Amino acid sequence: MGKKYEEQLRHLQIELVKLQRHVISQGKKVLIILEGRDTAGKDGTIKRITEHLSPRDIRVVALPKPSDVETTQWYFQRYAAHLPAAGEIVLFNRSWYNRAGVEHVMGFCTDHEYHDFLRAVPVFETMLAQSGIIVIKYYLDISRKEQQKRLADRHKDPLKQWKISPIDEKALHHFDDYTKARNRMLRETDSAAAPWMVVRAGDKKTARLAIIADLITRIDYKDAEKHELHEDIVCRFDEACLTNGMLAS
Repeated sequence: MGKKYEEQLRHLQIELVKLQRHVISQGKKVLIILEGRDTAGKDGTIKRITEHLSPRDIRVVALPKPSDVETTQWYFQRYAAHLPAAGEIVLFNRSWYNRAGVEHVMGFCTDHEYHDFLRAVPVFETMLAQSGIIVIKYYLDISRKEQQKRLADRHKDPLKQWKISPIDEKALHHFDDYTKARNRMLRETDSAAAPWMVVRAGDKKTARLAIIADLITRIDYKDAEKHELHEDIVCRFDEACLTNGMLAS
C-alpha cells in the first residue's frame, strides 16, 4: 500500500488545507473528538490530520487526569475552556467521554456520576451545536488480538515508550468491560446534533485515510475535489454496527 497510501494521503491533506482555509475565512468553529480503545490509532490519525495545517488555527487537546480542584468543578468545565473559537479547528484526543469509558470501567467515578454523564452529554453537545460549533465524533475500534499485538509492539519500540501507561496494561484484561461500556456510550450519546462515526481501525493506514475522507465531507468548502469514501471502514453508528462486524465484540 506504500506509494498508493502516500498519494491518497497527500490528496486528502490538500483537501484538509482547503477546508481549513474555509473554516478560517468563514469563522467556522469545528470540534473533532477522537475516542476509541487503547492503541486504536488516535495519535497517528491526529498527526496526519494536522501535519500540513496552519498551527495557529488548529489545536490538539489531550488533557491529563483532573487536578484536586478540577474534580470539584462541573464535569464539563475543564473541557469547555478548550472549545474552538471562530476560525479554529480543535481536536480532542480523548474527551469528556473518558467518563463513559476508562473512568467507568476502572471505577474512577461513581455509578451516579456515570449515569448523570450519560443523561447530560447529549444535552451539552446539542448546546454546543446550537451555539455554532460543528461537533464531529469518531470512535476507533480494534479487535482483542490486534490490541494485544499493538501493546506488545509498544514495549519493543523505544520510540513508543511514552505511550505506555498503567491503564494500558489493564486494557486487555478489561476488554469485555470496555466493549460493554462502548456499546452503551454509543447508544445513549449518539444524536442528530453530534452523531457518532465508528471506525474499523484494524489497519492503521486504511483507517487514517477513511477518517480524513469522511472528515472533509462534513463541511462544504470551495474547490473541493472528489475523493473515495470508505464506508466499509467508517460509518454512521447504528445498532447494526454491534452485530455486523464493524465493532469488535
